[in-house]
Amino acid sequence: MIYQTFTLANGLRVVHNCEPTRAMVAINLLYNVGSRDESRGLTGIAHLFEHLMFGGSANVPDYSKAIEAAGGNDNAWTSNDFTNFYTQVPAHNVETAFWAESDRMLALSFDPHVLQVQRRVVIEEFKQQCLNQPYGDLMHGLRRAAYAAGHPYSWPVIGIEPDHIARVTEDDVRRWFYSHYAPNNAVLAVCGNISAERTLELAEKWFAPIPAREIAPRLLPDPGFPTSDVRVEMSGNVPSTMIVKAIPMAPHGTPDYYVADTITDLLANGQSSRYVRRLIHGPEPIFAGAEASIIGSEHEGLMLLMAQMADESPQAIERAEHMLLDEARRLALPGEVSEYELQRSFNRFEFTFENSMTNYLDRAQQLASSVMHGSDINSRVDLQRRTTLDDVCRVADRMFNHTAHVTLLYRPEK
Repeated sequence: MIYQTFTLANGLRVVHNCEPTRAMVAINLLYNVGSRDESRGLTGIAHLFEHLMFGGSANVPDYSKAIEAAGGNDNAWTSNDFTNFYTQVPAHNVETAFWAESDRMLALSFDPHVLQVQRRVVIEEFKQQCLNQPYGDLMHGLRRAAYAAGHPYSWPVIGIEPDHIARVTEDDVRRWFYSHYAPNNAVLAVCGNISAERTLELAEKWFAPIPAREIAPRLLPDPGFPTSDVRVEMSGNVPSTMIVKAIPMAPHGTPDYYVADTITDLLANGQSSRYVRRLIHGPEPIFAGAEASIIGSEHEGLMLLMAQMADESPQAIERAEHMLLDEARRLALPGEVSEYELQRSFNRFEFTFENSMTNYLDRAQQLASSVMHGSDINSRVDLQRRTTLDDVCRVADRMFNHTAHVTLLYRPEK
């Protein structure tokens, strides 16, 4: 993929990719702030701020209304590590998006009514997603067990409890904005029917006047993973027992991160994966589903091995726990994974990645992420393909045989 990068005098990094066959342009603004910047006494503010950024800025009373009037649409997401805003507009109205997006980087309206409204919205979202949805509070229990209490990964992005959101003040909002939302703490990605020259021209016009700001230092403690196995049980209004095993893994961008990603693909990506063939469709009909995934955190993350039960008997649940981990442990045996199986996982990853790159909005988000990490998006598939059979054995042995893990059983209420 051909792309260009620029850095404005105020520190804003801009990345551009041209696709002249499109009628639209995607503008993606990625801020280097997430729930890992929160304190345990005031969680959920990063996600709340995602909502506040749509509540009006210095010169744009309603961001979404301005974008809709230009024929576009917008949305955002928040993670433990980042907050991301994306907008799509017709190419001939692209300056509207630059104007509106830059204005909310310049300054919010800080309207007390907006804060009041969005607090209620986020609290309601917390109730819907975490309290009134099956397994909704699973990540609360899992993160609490997997990370030391002082580490910001020990709570989910939405926060520990609704009361934290209710306590956010106008001073908290101003402090969070001016210490995190700044050109020198962001990456602007622009993809679609727009030239590099026009992109730089509009970035200079609308973003360059915004001053750089002092970014609050990020002081992350060591994760404090358990030194011995931990077992946690939860219950709720759920259809069946869920088993989750969480194992510490390497941070994003390190060589073993890509090995861990490959391991989860071998275990659970596709109908030919091991969990599907040997657990779901295996000789013991006790699994309703099984999967493996990674939480790709900037700091030390987690690999999750998960299963949903079709058989609720105590014997079946105990057997399923062993099978879930034993199947993963087989990857640590020399000769267990063939070169063909490994290459098949690479091919599947490459297909998924390259297919996502055909969407200009997905491409904008991937470009913003790669620039934020200081990496080349064109090397992403190669980084995955560098994993060897020896790497799989080594990392699987360390993670599944020599690392303490957290087991969470989420059972139906009796």
